[in-house]
Amino acid sequence: MGRRSIVYAVVFGSLTLSAIADSTPAGQPMRAIVDANSVLVKAGVVEVAEYRYGDVPFKPYVKRLFTPNGRDVLLDAPHDHLHHHALMFAVGADAVNFWEEMPAAGRQKHVRFAELAEELPHVGWMERLDWLDPSGERLLAEQRAIVVARPVQPQVTMLMWESRLSVPTGKGSVTLTGAHYFGLGMRFIRAMDAEGQFRNTDDNPGTVFRGEERLVRSNWCAYTAAVDGDDVTVAMFGHPSNPRHPTTWFTMTEPFAYLSATLGLHEEPLKLVEGNRLDLRYAVVLWDRRAQTDEIDETYRQWASMSAIASNP
Repeated sequence: MGRRSIVYAVVFGSLTLSAIADSTPAGQPMRAIVDANSVLVKAGVVEVAEYRYGDVPFKPYVKRLFTPNGRDVLLDAPHDHLHHHALMFAVGADAVNFWEEMPAAGRQKHVRFAELAEELPHVGWMERLDWLDPSGERLLAEQRAIVVARPVQPQVTMLMWESRLSVPTGKGSVTLTGAHYFGLGMRFIRAMDAEGQFRNTDDNPGTVFRGEERLVRSNWCAYTAAVDGDDVTVAMFGHPSNPRHPTTWFTMTEPFAYLSATLGLHEEPLKLVEGNRLDLRYAVVLWDRRAQTDEIDETYRQWASMSAIASNP
């Protein structure tokens, strides 16, 4: 891909965002600018998201994600948990820990991007990654697709994340494991700690796992908290096609706020066999207000009806 700026757009499979948005505001085209270490998504001159893939210690991740009014909701590598990288995806594979960042931890290595088209109302990219154990052995291959959109109606920021995991040729099988919070997890900014409220489509309080930590199964989970005196809502969606649907959500508000879409691997490991693949589809949606449960439901249904980003075999 090189060190030059490249613009990408969503052309994966038959993806369409028409159910959610017709376009971004006039004069505000979406574009993704790629440099040696990051992908910066902008609407006109306004920053929408930043994805870090280079100069990262252990894994590529979404470093920043902004609401329509320009509030970044993500916290990267706080001093209390340096391995919390904003919005990141990690599990254990054959007893190798890809979540924590220790000398014996696994590493997700960026291999390449696919170069696509230019300046559409939503932008995205496909990424190839290798999951390596501490010795450098390839345990998993991942095809990751990310799309960022700023629809007009509803006025939200939406990030779609798809991961397709497969076992390298000759490996035979890999068993996915992990703690009760392993999965697609997001750490919120300090202003959103402690005082926020989690919700889900079933109004289910979930079960206490330990301390302030809860686990709950539902189509989606949303967190609303005040930032500079104004409410912000962040919802995470899990697609019905995902294994072990509905998603098991990990939530906590104290001593800090965290939300993770998990596979329940702490209760039941998942064996992935060579020749098969594991497809995971998620979305993160941001509002600059307290979004109502019914509108989160409707946004979820519209997103769930769309084709996969990476629909090719």
